[in-house]
Amino acid sequence: MKLNVIKQRSLWWTVSAAIILAGIISMVISTATLGSPLRLGLDFVGGTRLQYELDCSKPGNCDKPIDIAAVREVMDAQGLANSSIQVLGDKQQALTIRTKSLNGDQRIKLRDTLSEKIGAFDPKTVQIDTVGPTLGRQLFASGLLAIILSFAGILIYLTFRFQFDYAFFAFVALFHDVFITVGIFSILGLVPQLQVEIDSLFVVGILTIIGFSVNDTVVIYDRVREVITRHPDQHIDQVVDDAVNQTLTRSLNTTLTVLLTLFSIFLFGGETLKYFALCLIIGFTAGAYSSIFIASSLLAWWRERTGKAQPLPAPDAKTSDEV
Repeated sequence: MKLNVIKQRSLWWTVSAAIILAGIISMVISTATLGSPLRLGLDFVGGTRLQYELDCSKPGNCDKPIDIAAVREVMDAQGLANSSIQVLGDKQQALTIRTKSLNGDQRIKLRDTLSEKIGAFDPKTVQIDTVGPTLGRQLFASGLLAIILSFAGILIYLTFRFQFDYAFFAFVALFHDVFITVGIFSILGLVPQLQVEIDSLFVVGILTIIGFSVNDTVVIYDRVREVITRHPDQHIDQVVDDAVNQTLTRSLNTTLTVLLTLFSIFLFGGETLKYFALCLIIGFTAGAYSSIFIASSLLAWWRERTGKAQPLPAPDAKTSDEV
């Protein structure tokens, strides 16, 4: 089977635009309701994380899963309406709450009220973490700086490795992958049953996505350059289609192999790694899509608009490296 990437480029661009637009709308709503485009976790905004588990040694205490609506009612009554609440475990008998900073008396009052509503907790499994707002701001600033520097470094490298138009559209593809991942997490953060938050692992995931995605794009661009060198009289649309199809098996095999591992982590890796794995699943899928359908078709479109659809033959190897 041969992909006609250029012929159907309007379709590829429309799919990406629709997902990105949904993410933008979600981020606007999130900013209006939460004060930030994403639901920031304890790592970034500071506060208290409480984790409780029902004591199943007591008769009848674990006969039914935790009712998240009952938990929300308790939180609202104590002035903690904006807290993030998640029910954990296969039997939904554990609970994690992320809320504003609470002192000792407030934590005890909340625990006792929840126990009256949903059942007694096992004191051995109680976990309490507190992060100050200063540390949270530092983590957020450091993560944002790391992402910006990685983008800048990749743009500079690709400009020297290829020509500027290659580098620019590889950068566009990277931005596409990051924006789709961020947009989907923004949507998940607004879903009442999920309320997915981002933490420092999310920043690690974004940096990993950037590295993976640019690698796939470079492979395709290298093949584009090779095809141009071998067939300098070929139209750029044909060059790109040939390059994509020649690298397609490699791209799909690499992505699918990584996704199998990530789905295993997502399903069996526990709550700590669950959303980190989901971040990578979304980003790697978007990265493979953008490398094959977005970066390549944008390069062909640009070359056609600038009158470089049919490059001149390269007289020597040095010149061919600059195609």
